[in-house]
Amino acid sequence: MRALALACLFALGGACAHIETRPAGFVDATSVVPGLQVDMRYAGEHNFVDRRVDGYEAPVCLLTTQAAQALAQVQADLARLGLGLKVFDCYRPQRAVAHFARWARDLDDQSTKAEFYPNVDKDQLFALGYIAEHSGHSRGSTADVTIVDLASGAEIDMGSPFDLFDTRSWPLDQTVSAQAQANRLILQTAMMRHGFRPLREEWWHFTLINEPHPETYFDFIVR
Repeated sequence: MRALALACLFALGGACAHIETRPAGFVDATSVVPGLQVDMRYAGEHNFVDRRVDGYEAPVCLLTTQAAQALAQVQADLARLGLGLKVFDCYRPQRAVAHFARWARDLDDQSTKAEFYPNVDKDQLFALGYIAEHSGHSRGSTADVTIVDLASGAEIDMGSPFDLFDTRSWPLDQTVSAQAQANRLILQTAMMRHGFRPLREEWWHFTLINEPHPETYFDFIVR
């Protein structure tokens, strides 16, 4: 455990909180965001690693209290349009990020290429920014989200599926349909209005600007 903690500290250039229990200030987002849909992909097998990811023992969306409260405001805005939020990932343990990195370096494992990176060589995932040695998710104030129609519960068209490693997933990509571009703008506008910033490569990824732990990468288990 000590070796893992030190490796995390040196790799990230910041503090690494290697603890097993949820610290104060983290909440189950469903207790704060009414009607939040949860599809925690890394707690199951439908993801680019093709198995449950290290550090996820339950499909629970954990966030800092501040991020969850901001997400509740986004939910309220979208509800006026007959829309709501679904989360694919929230807080992500550092051990999960390390699992992603190990997977990316295993070039013999191409089992999910057709679904998740059909147009990218696996050995380019680091260079292109799709996989990294650390993630803002581990600081507890980043969420991967999409929009659902409240009447049907179905996801609306965003032009590409979650975790597609491709330029089509960039929020400003012009190759997706006009409707998908409009839907991405709805999501981005609502999230930014309540203090989240987007990521250039992923339409679903948002981080609270005033996050409470900007230099700490947590590693407690999601349970």
